[in-house]
Amino acid sequence: MSDNRLTFKEMCAKFDVTPRTLRYYEYIELLRPEKEGRSRFYTPREVARMTLIMRGRRFGFSLEEIRQWLEMYDRKGTEAQMKAWIEMADRQLEVLKEQRRRLGETIAELQRLRDETARNLG
Repeated sequence: MSDNRLTFKEMCAKFDVTPRTLRYYEYIELLRPEKEGRSRFYTPREVARMTLIMRGRRFGFSLEEIRQWLEMYDRKGTEAQMKAWIEMADRQLEVLKEQRRRLGETIAELQRLRDETARNLG
């Protein structure tokens, strides 16, 4: 076994994910660990992919969007992948800005109702 590979347990710990999540990512072909018998080992490539998956999830991308984006590197190369990333980021930025706007309205409304209730008590 190479020193730079992570075991299944180490991969779960490194990314703070459940074994079920890691197996699911493998099932939907986001990750392709090396297998030796029943053991799985994650190479630096898989660790890098997992880093991108976790970042994509944090930004709100679907697993299918992430999978297609990761596959693009193998099919079309870095430049196409980077251009696709810009398009994906632009779309997601608009979604997040709209969510922030709606959240701001909700917070303001809740604050108004809270303050009104407090005034009525006093």
